[in-house]
Amino acid sequence: MRTPPTPLDQPFSVYLDLVRFLAALAVVLMHMRMFRLVDIAGAEHWTLLGRESVMAFFVLSGFVIAYTTQMRRPDALDFTVARAARIYSVALPVLLLGFLCAYLSQGPHVPGMDASYQVAKPWLYIPFHLLFMGDLWRLSEHPPWLGPWWSLNYEVWFYVLFGVACYVRRPWRLPAIGLVLTVMGYKLWLLLPVWLAGVALYHWQARYSLGQTVARAGWALSMVLLVAYEASGVEELLRAAGRASWLGQHVPLGNADRFLADYAFGLIVCLNFACARFAGFTGLLRVARPIRLFAAYTLTLYLSHALVLIGWPTLYPHDPASVADVLALAAAVAVATVVLGMLTEQRKDAFRRMFEHLARPLRPPSRLAPARPVPIKEKQDEV
Repeated sequence: MRTPPTPLDQPFSVYLDLVRFLAALAVVLMHMRMFRLVDIAGAEHWTLLGRESVMAFFVLSGFVIAYTTQMRRPDALDFTVARAARIYSVALPVLLLGFLCAYLSQGPHVPGMDASYQVAKPWLYIPFHLLFMGDLWRLSEHPPWLGPWWSLNYEVWFYVLFGVACYVRRPWRLPAIGLVLTVMGYKLWLLLPVWLAGVALYHWQARYSLGQTVARAGWALSMVLLVAYEASGVEELLRAAGRASWLGQHVPLGNADRFLADYAFGLIVCLNFACARFAGFTGLLRVARPIRLFAAYTLTLYLSHALVLIGWPTLYPHDPASVADVLALAAAVAVATVVLGMLTEQRKDAFRRMFEHLARPLRPPSRLAPARPVPIKEKQDEV
């Protein structure tokens, strides 16, 4: 990683937080429609971007991981502790809650989501999911009631690959990268370019810049392309092409079956981020506080909302055509997110201390001094 570290300005940092929250919200809206919990006028338009939002997460994640690694210069243990604290502070409690909900429900509430075989063997499947092995090679498993977990099965392994590429020294680096790629399997290979595009984008913006006028014009163009992408139906055409390809004909693609469409949308996201970086959206600073507040609960919202959506019809006679009922469901998701977030995502430092304690025997004596606290303004993190 030879690119000189380049701090991100505050408007762009706030912009990324805004994108992060809106992407999570788009996934929630998509699942509300997928679970047939909303049937009001116009719902078919504002529930379209769920899959695309996950690809935006991937680009954003690759960008921010490259940024934080360059700016903070962590060693391998620091990198591992930071990633583990970020993911497990939310994933572990939500996973246990998902298993508990499935156990108490005694059956699926959504067709195709029966995970009774997992509930019957929690001693096997809970560690399996905590290692994010559900999409390796031909596997296609996610925890009970937690469909959004699939993206973690990809992203966590991208973290592992990035860490190996950064911290394993020669001559072991290439064999180690090859070993991780071998474990990952072809489905993760297919979506890896989307995540790596975020890494490449960080290095590009550290070396090049755009004038504000050009950047704003490019940002507007990216939004036009986004609308055209959705309106033209190109996503379905690319998905069909991927399934009709040699790979799609010979192996199950699972959650990677839209890989061609994901590449196209990933390029639009890269254009959007590259231009927003230099567009000077200083107006966002006026609403920075609420944006950062909402963004601080993004991972909790993303992972846990399905628990509310699946369980809600058993607690309330929900009418998908009622605006009041849809708003009540949205309020329930918001309340659950805040409560869970206060117990999980907002307690990330406790998990960090736990992982630091576990890693302590691996540190050389010179590194055992207490770490300098990270100022709040530096606490930029990824989804």
